[in-house]
Amino acid sequence: MEREKSGIQVRWECVGFSCFLFGPVLLALSRLLSSLQQARELPSTEEELGFLSDLLQSKELHALVNVHNKIISNGASDKFFPMLSTSMHVMVDVLEVLASRIQSSEDCKELFYLLQKPHVQGLLYSHDAIAQKDYYPHLPEIPQEADEDEETVKIVQLVKSNEPLSGAQSAEPIVGATIKTDEETGKIVIARVMHGGAADRSGLIHVGDEVVEVNYINVEGKTPNDVLSILQNSEGTITFKLVPADGKLNIRESKVRVRAHFNYDAATDPYIPCKEAGLDFRKGDVLHIVSQDDAYWWQARREGDRNMRAGLIPSRALQERRIIHERTQTSQDGDDAENDDFDREQIATYEEVAKLYPRPGIYRPVVLIGAPGVGRNELKRRLIDTDPDKYRTPTPFTSRQMKPGEVNGKEYFFVPREKMEEDIDASKFIEFGEYKGNLYGTSADSVKAIVNSGHVCILNPHYQALKMLRTPQLKPYIIYIKPPPLDRLKETRNAVHARSTFDVNNSRGFTEEEFNDIMKSANRIEFLYEHFFDEVIVNDDLALAFSQLLTAANRVETEPLWVPASWVQ
Repeated sequence: MEREKSGIQVRWECVGFSCFLFGPVLLALSRLLSSLQQARELPSTEEELGFLSDLLQSKELHALVNVHNKIISNGASDKFFPMLSTSMHVMVDVLEVLASRIQSSEDCKELFYLLQKPHVQGLLYSHDAIAQKDYYPHLPEIPQEADEDEETVKIVQLVKSNEPLSGAQSAEPIVGATIKTDEETGKIVIARVMHGGAADRSGLIHVGDEVVEVNYINVEGKTPNDVLSILQNSEGTITFKLVPADGKLNIRESKVRVRAHFNYDAATDPYIPCKEAGLDFRKGDVLHIVSQDDAYWWQARREGDRNMRAGLIPSRALQERRIIHERTQTSQDGDDAENDDFDREQIATYEEVAKLYPRPGIYRPVVLIGAPGVGRNELKRRLIDTDPDKYRTPTPFTSRQMKPGEVNGKEYFFVPREKMEEDIDASKFIEFGEYKGNLYGTSADSVKAIVNSGHVCILNPHYQALKMLRTPQLKPYIIYIKPPPLDRLKETRNAVHARSTFDVNNSRGFTEEEFNDIMKSANRIEFLYEHFFDEVIVNDDLALAFSQLLTAANRVETEPLWVPASWVQ
């Protein structure tokens, strides 16, 4: 691309991964200074030449070049990498905490005002830009100065790399874009530009651009696979001649993070446009969705992955259609009658998430979910016993009459049945049930009271209470207590002569039928609510399971964790 001004001609080329100051930049500056002596013969003023000379020799420019070289050289290094890319968001959270303490602490007040200084915020903003690799320059569009009858073209050079450029079926990874045949014109066009890839970083290749030549070979009348053959046989720099797309937008990548609720393997997906461009992930992984432009295929990166090139994943709409189709087939085959009552509105694919940072004195409730008989009560009891002043469990409500020796508010809150029914209808109970003609339940207000008093609330409700508990107001940390395989379940419980929780008197061991019921209930809970679980602990060895529970409880108090995005807005 060439541009003339005041008789001085500057040529910009996009080669490799950067469009400006790529490679040995200081050497390039030295050559430019030498060229200025010859430029004095051009019809330019001494003032203009002097300005350029001073600019190229300025300390500020050389400092920027050094910073640029450090970023580029360290960008591909495993030695240096950012710990996070959202320091500005962290600062906002810190300011919220400090705002409530500036009246009581001079240190908090000083830090509160320091973090709002323009220089500090500018530093954090720059840190995030570098961490997100948001520093690659984008050249201005080609000036539209050609005659109306002439067709504007652009020449783009990229270094062949380990990135996908695919056609209709398969491809060798090349430059980070996908191509297709336009159905109306029959021409080869850019179908998708992979975020973070070489094509994206060049800033010169856009969706809809028509490919005219590849390495000076005309591609008119050729298929995408023909173009791929040219690329596969090319070495080093690849030159594209493109006709720019009309009305293209320079879309910046989004900041959306989601937690995946299913496993994905691109190699086994028969519908993905390019298997080499796919991004594999596992259930529970947090993904950074960088583009949702395509209705069926999003571009994403795994959160924390040092590889900044995005990959293709199925969109939420596409994955929901797949799940519905699979369940319809399963239902028609009659293989899974238990799924008939599944809430079809809750099809778990992706959930948008954000980091929730711990707040001193305000602790998230820890909720133990699991099948009856799996051992939640014992784990809860042991956790509370480690520090009764710290861990609390809400006192339940009941409509039964108080027995001699009982104290209202200690074992239970005793209320009239009419009052309790009224509160149940008003959704004031996170769970409730009836036993021998009396109502029992746990109120949401009692959970909030424990949280507001600075204690950690420990709950082990029925799994159906999850919808009432999992709210922005309570922000619970949900741990699923999972049984080991059936044979191991029998072995471990019988070895310690465990008492059956299904027996009111707790006077006997578990029966064969009860063991089967535990496994059946556990499978059902996982199927219905697995996407709500923050952690899974297998209660095989009780001592080990308790150790894992204690570690989890400490982590909730001290570490920033991913939660539904609506909880931090």
